[in-house]
Amino acid sequence: MNAAPGKLLVGLIGSGIQRSLTPAMQEEEARHHGLRLHYQLIDLDRTPGSLQQLPALLAAARIMGFAGLNITYPCKQAVIPLLDELSPEAEAMGAVNTVVIHDGRLVGHNTDGSGWVWGLCRSLPNADLSCVVLLGAGGAGSAIANAVLRLGAVQLRLVDTDLARASALADALNARFGARVIACSDAAQALEGATGLIHATPTGMDKLPGMPIPAALLRPSIWVSEIVYFPINTKLLQAARALGCSTMDGGAMAAGQAVGAFELFTGLKADPERMKQHFRQLLAAQASRG
Repeated sequence: MNAAPGKLLVGLIGSGIQRSLTPAMQEEEARHHGLRLHYQLIDLDRTPGSLQQLPALLAAARIMGFAGLNITYPCKQAVIPLLDELSPEAEAMGAVNTVVIHDGRLVGHNTDGSGWVWGLCRSLPNADLSCVVLLGAGGAGSAIANAVLRLGAVQLRLVDTDLARASALADALNARFGARVIACSDAAQALEGATGLIHATPTGMDKLPGMPIPAALLRPSIWVSEIVYFPINTKLLQAARALGCSTMDGGAMAAGQAVGAFELFTGLKADPERMKQHFRQLLAAQASRG
């Protein structure tokens, strides 16, 4: 699509998103292109009924002329039945993080996978993909699982508190990529012989503090990729860095997926390095304010 004249209205639907840096990132990149863009936060924590309000929120966005919406936890899979169409990538991943609204139709996309790859290639370009453990088989985990297999991971071990969900994702991935994925309920067992660890659950966020696994399970030889970026230096990353692990913080993926979303919303080519630099500046400013 081509960017429409005037002001573009987009937004983010999710839970606990008041500190999100996405509005500032998207609005600033739009300014560099001479585009007026307003980015609205739609926080389910402030909406009675939470996920039950999702159909009404999508209908309202269509009526109000939104150009699109970002979708985050806990809506990335719940939103799918409410859309008119899915991109091939979103359909394959079984998760949506970006909805484009065009001619009244809601089309779901997913930029989480490409955003994670963008971050990995810059943060951990020599990451050993021989045996990768992925914590979390939800929306973000599903997108990253597809992405890491496309990158050439030899074996992927999925760990989730819901073993049935992890098993269903493993079955779907194996049907697409061959028998390279196994589902596990025990993180300790999954990490035996692993070369890399990707954390894709909300644990460690400001509102859900803590560690997704015991620090004792980490080894210096394992690289660690985090998707949480509030705080940017999670307990998991602190423990990994103390051991000497190579790490990738959640900001790399956050900037990478925002690039893809901006291009879907506007039809304009974003500057990834500019968006990444702006994101880091926003993080620093927020940290200084406490």
